[in-house]
Amino acid sequence: MIDSNSQSLADVYERVRHVVTEPEWQLFAPLIAEINRLKRERSAVILAHNYQAAVIYHGIADITGDSLQLAAKARDAQAEVLVVCGVHFMAETAKLLNPDATVILPHMGAGCSLADSITAADVLELRARYPGVPVVSYVNTSAAVKAVSDICCTSSNAVQVVESLGASRVIFLPDEHLARFVASQTETEIIAWSGECIVHVEFRADEMRALRRQYPEIKIIAHPECRDEVLREADYVGSTTGLVDYIAAHRPPRVALITECTMADNVAAEFAGIEFIQPCALCPYMKRITLEAVRDSLLSLQPQIEIAPEVAHGARQAVGRMLGVAPGVRR
Repeated sequence: MIDSNSQSLADVYERVRHVVTEPEWQLFAPLIAEINRLKRERSAVILAHNYQAAVIYHGIADITGDSLQLAAKARDAQAEVLVVCGVHFMAETAKLLNPDATVILPHMGAGCSLADSITAADVLELRARYPGVPVVSYVNTSAAVKAVSDICCTSSNAVQVVESLGASRVIFLPDEHLARFVASQTETEIIAWSGECIVHVEFRADEMRALRRQYPEIKIIAHPECRDEVLREADYVGSTTGLVDYIAAHRPPRVALITECTMADNVAAEFAGIEFIQPCALCPYMKRITLEAVRDSLLSLQPQIEIAPEVAHGARQAVGRMLGVAPGVRR
């Protein structure tokens, strides 16, 4: 008789063996088995962002995706406990959309440089400086910032959100590089904040040109949080989901994903035969979520995400409006 749990672990290893050695797997496998048992006991669902380690993404996650997908699926999740394997703003978004669930972030130090770059007071100052101009906040912001915004967006639907407002100009925050990209895709005037992602700004145009010299047939696909000089070198620009969709549609034999490099580890499992050439930049915040941290959080049901009611009301409205705008196709 085949043990179903052993078979499940064997299947997981087949999906991660390109990045996990056999000795490492001997350490990971018992943790994965324990976490999956605890999930059942706690009536928990685990949500994992694309930038999570492969053993989390393929080994324990029930729901995976980019920020927009995780937000939508958190809203609809039928579970007593939501464990967010991502960063703090993602856990807050899950709590906003599923307030009756216990929402856990396994490591409270899993933050975001973009979310840290702006405060609610900054947004109110912008509103005073530009009266009547609507505020679009990237989902990579705190609940307090969302609460004083008109609508949120992700990189999947940023252009559609801006244009849905029907305004001649909008305040767009906090990522200046995404704001510049959005401005290039719409006639709406964009008033940008000067925040940036510590991962995506590491990439440079000369790296892209070096890749093309070494691999003339390579397809370079980049996230719009990258610098404009990098986006100009790319064959395609899109959200994390958009990048995966591009690979699925075009099946390039060799591709460089210009985003957080763990994503390539996860995507590679879905696309046998495609070679991923990855100039690597890691998010230190995402890497604070580990199997051990997830296991401990399921044992203790801590740390939990709580949002003050006066903040949650406005933030929930802004996120809800975002979910009403469909993502578009990027170039």
